[in-house]
Amino acid sequence: MIQIAPQMRILVAIEPVDFRKGIDGLAGVCRNVIGADPFSGCLFVFRNKRGTAIKILAYDGQGYWLCQKRLSTGRFGSWPGDHGELIRELAAHELQLLVWNGNVAGGRVPQMWKKIDIQKT
Repeated sequence: MIQIAPQMRILVAIEPVDFRKGIDGLAGVCRNVIGADPFSGCLFVFRNKRGTAIKILAYDGQGYWLCQKRLSTGRFGSWPGDHGELIRELAAHELQLLVWNGNVAGGRVPQMWKKIDIQKT
């Protein structure tokens, strides 16, 4: 089970990826396209071209986790980032909104009282 904590670094790929890719293919996207280390402990979030599914890749020190959510009907209505960006960093509560097909930009959440420093690798 993956524990998502506020201290985790969560990186979302802006452009869609080919969902025929498994763990090794997505780790390659992390390295070669995004320029991030897939062994870093970050959560990497990807979506398919049709916008009907997301995959989350994580390394826990022993091996990889690959989680997938495919919507029964419809598409993910909102996806963070602007064109021209390769990746966007999210907070833990923003990932929750994204997984539940919410609008990360329009999510009404109270401001953090004290920002938690996230270690960048």
